Amino acid sequence: MAQINLLPWREERRQELKKEFLVTLALVAFLGAGLVLLGDRVVNGQIDHQKARNNYLTQNIKELDKKVAEIRNLQKRRQQLIERMRVIQELQGNRPIIVRIMDQLVRTIPDGVFYTSLASSKGKIKIDGIAESNNRVSSLMRRLDGSDWLASPNLDKVKAATKYGDQATTFNLTVKVELPKVEEQQGGK
Repeated sequence: MAQINLLPWREERRQELKKEFLVTLALVAFLGAGLVLLGDRVVNGQIDHQKARNNYLTQNIKELDKKVAEIRNLQKRRQQLIERMRVIQELQGNRPIIVRIMDQLVRTIPDGVFYTSLASSKGKIKIDGIAESNNRVSSLMRRLDGSDWLASPNLDKVKAATKYGDQATTFNLTVKVELPKVEEQQGGK
C-alpha cells in the first residue's frame, strides 16, 4: 500500500483558516472602529446642530423680551396719558361747577361776615372767617343750607375775637358741595 502523508495538508489548511480568521477579525475590527467613529460624528453633528438651534432660540427670545418690555413700557405710558386726559376732562367738566359754587358762596354771605380762607377737598368746603356776632354766623349757615349747590353746613369752632369788635367771633365751618338734580338744572335754563 501506498503511504499518504495527510499531516502537511491539514497543517496548511489550519494555517490558511487561521489566516482567513485573522483577516476577517481585522476587517471586522476596522469596520467596527469605522462605525463607532461614524456614529460619534453623527451624534456630535446632531449635538452641534441642536446647540446652534438653541443659540438661535435664545437670541430670538432675548429680542422678543426686549420688544415685550418696550410694549409694556408703551402700555404704561398710554395708561398714564389716558389718566391725564381723564383728569383734564374732569377739570374741564368741573370748571362751570366751581364758578357756580364760588358764586353761591358770595351770594350767601350776609353783611358783617368776612371769609379769611376757603379750602376744598372731596366734596367739602372748609370756611374760616370773622363775623360781627354769632347771629351773623347763624344767618350764614341758614343761607348756605338754603343754597342749591351747598348743603349741610357744620360749625366746627366759634371763638371770640375782641380785636375786631365787642361781639366779633372767628369761626370755622364745613359745608358739603351738592350738585342740583338734573331736572332742576334743565328747568332753570
